[in-house]
Order: sequence, then C-alpha cells, then structure tokens
Amino acid sequence: TFIFVPTMMNTALFSKTARLISRRTTPVPSLRAYHASILSNGENSWHGTTIVCVRKNGKVCMMGDGQVSMGSMTVKPNAKKIRRIPAKNGDSGETIVGFAGSTADAFTLLERLEGKLDEYPGQLARSCVELAKGWRTDKYLRRLEASLLVADETCSLELTGNGDVLESNDGVLGVGSGSQYALAAARALMDFDDLSAEDVAKKAMGIASDMCVYTNKEFMIEIMDTKEKKLE
Repeated sequence: TFIFVPTMMNTALFSKTARLISRRTTPVPSLRAYHASILSNGENSWHGTTIVCVRKNGKVCMMGDGQVSMGSMTVKPNAKKIRRIPAKNGDSGETIVGFAGSTADAFTLLERLEGKLDEYPGQLARSCVELAKGWRTDKYLRRLEASLLVADETCSLELTGNGDVLESNDGVLGVGSGSQYALAAARALMDFDDLSAEDVAKKAMGIASDMCVYTNKEFMIEIMDTKEKKLE
C-alpha cells in the first residue's frame, strides 16, 4: 500500500498551487462616461446639466440651462455654458460652443479648440478631430471631464473624452445630465414643420428641466444662420 508522507517540499508546493488557484484577477476599471457629464466623486460631483443643439429650416440653435450643482446643493443658477467664437476672417464664419461637465476643464478644451480653428480656418470638422486626438492621447488632457457641442453654419458636432467626434443625422445633439430627455423631446418635435429650431430647443429644454433635477429654466440661447436649404 502506497502511503503519501507530507514533506516540507510537498507542503510548499501545495500552498503555492492553492494561492495560484484562489488568486483573483484585478477587474479592469470601466471608462468614465463623459457623455453624462456626471463626475465620479459621489456627493461632491459637479454636474454640467443640459445643452441641446437643433438644426432646422436654415437655422442652428444651441440652448443650455444655467444651473451648477454640487451633490444636492445648487451652487449657481445662471452660469453661462454657451460661448460664441467670432470669426478670425470673413470666410470662416462664427462658431457656437456649449459645454457640460467641469467648468475649468471645459474652458481648457475651449481654448484648445480656438487654437485648432486658427490653425484650420473654416474647417470645423478637422479642427474637432485634431482636438479629439489630442484629448484622447495627451496624458494631461485625458483627465479633463467635460463634453462639448460645437456648431457652425455647415455642421454640428459632439466631442467626448473618449475620442468621439459625432455628427447627428437628424439635426439634434445633446450633452449633460438631462440630455436624454432633451434629445427625446427634440426628435419628437422635429416632424412639426411649423416649429422653428428655436421653438424645438425651447420645448425640449423645458421638458428636460421638468424631469432632471440638475437642470433649471434659466436658459441661454445662441442662434445663427446656416447654409442648409429650408425644409419643406
């Protein structure tokens, strides 16, 4: 009869094998959702609330609320979250930018975007792609937590920290904690021909402010003409 006699070597080998079997791999942290613009610090999070952009009937309208919140406290009710970048020359046209997320981060990205527009005048799409490339790859910029909506007379784009540059196929874009409600409302209203881009944006933001606790009714609006033909 074979009898197994435990030795120091067998005991050490068994213990090492048991540790290897029971060891658990460290879970990979998920990417932060920049689109929601809600930071991951719990009650101390700053919420960038809601920005919506609508293109319809030869107009582009960008609208945002003014509420800034930290946890359950409203810090400021009338923050300015939409900026108009003037044209550097007569050919490039103006650019409207709206941001959701950390204000300091958003202004850092806004300065970078202005630099790209100076480098590529009249080429909004290329400027946004170059900004997104730097935002994604730079070890300092990748820490910035914000989302941007950018529009000129030819197109509207959404930029996120994941390196995405998105253009809507229906003329509606939104970012922020209440963007889902504003997007749903705006898309439903786009079929009404008697509503202008401003009307659609106002109604969508009104619905978002009623449903999202981080969105108020202190709306700021910027409107500009587009090169698109009016829908019939």
